[in-house]
Amino acid sequence: MFNRFILIATFVPLAIILIALAVANRELVAFTLDPFNPGNPKLTLTLPLFIFLFLALAIGMIVGSLATWVKQGRYRKLARQRGVEAENLRQAVSRAPAVSQSQAPGSAQGAALPKPTA
Repeated sequence: MFNRFILIATFVPLAIILIALAVANRELVAFTLDPFNPGNPKLTLTLPLFIFLFLALAIGMIVGSLATWVKQGRYRKLARQRGVEAENLRQAVSRAPAVSQSQAPGSAQGAALPKPTA
């Protein structure tokens, strides 16, 4: 319930601001990719300003997400390795013969298993 409140409290004002920004910036602007000949119609795109603002926001979010994903790659790799190690240990435990205390006097329960590494 609290998460939903935070979500609504964040996105409703953000949506209001973005709608106001779009309404206020409806003028057509020229975006050119040729700095030496700005009037070149082949490399100039004329759209409302708010579209360029939203595109810049979307591109920034995508680039930021990719940078975060790349930076966290080592943690995903470590989680995969530990998952494989845990699965191997589960299989080793299920294949190991059950040792009762009557068969191995003086041994503690679970002494046949390797100790986990930290």
